[in-house]
Amino acid sequence: MSSFSRRARVLGASLAAATVVGGLSLLGAGVAAAHVTAAGDDLTQGGYGVITFRVPNESDTASTTKVAVTLPNLKSARTEPMPGWTAEITKDPASEEATSVTWTAAPGNPGINPGEFVQFRLSGGPLPEQATVTLPAVQTYSDGEVVAWDQPTVEGQPEPDKPAPTVTLGAKTADGHGVDTATHEEDSQSTSESSESNTESNTDNTARWLAGTGIVLGALGIGVAVGALARKRS
Repeated sequence: MSSFSRRARVLGASLAAATVVGGLSLLGAGVAAAHVTAAGDDLTQGGYGVITFRVPNESDTASTTKVAVTLPNLKSARTEPMPGWTAEITKDPASEEATSVTWTAAPGNPGINPGEFVQFRLSGGPLPEQATVTLPAVQTYSDGEVVAWDQPTVEGQPEPDKPAPTVTLGAKTADGHGVDTATHEEDSQSTSESSESNTESNTDNTARWLAGTGIVLGALGIGVAVGALARKRS
């Protein structure tokens, strides 16, 4: 066998191995992407924020009709309206803190069909003062199957089959309370309106000052002209 043929065979085997590895990697990514997950931007310990729950359908024959998530006893919890879904927040009778939220497909809505996913959003807080928060979820299918996403993920160990959704929290803010998203938006709007009002007021004052200055200068000009004319006649 020529050296060229040997090199071709080695190259072919390498490409085949790379293809297999790549395929397995993609398969693994697809499986991971099928998990129920939670994510949030700028979430801080003891603060308020918006958490997005991504719920994919893993069944080939049934649709997801209900998703329930356990909450870490939040004083405030509000859901974003979702067409075709109803949301119910369960509270502890004693503390009035939110302990869970359940999204259910409304009548006429088949739910999350095979091959699809839906994102549910929740605004709330204050969040626990810890680096990560686990939010166990239960996914119910139209055929009666119930899947619990509640297994803890341990650092340094393989990911479990049904990992519980988890979010990472940043360091506690200086005031120790964080910012409520809704309140922040209202404050921003108020600040913006106040700023616009101040700008209009300043513009108004400037216009009035310029007008007054123009009148004074005009009067002075007339006075100078009259004086010059009087001197000329003399």
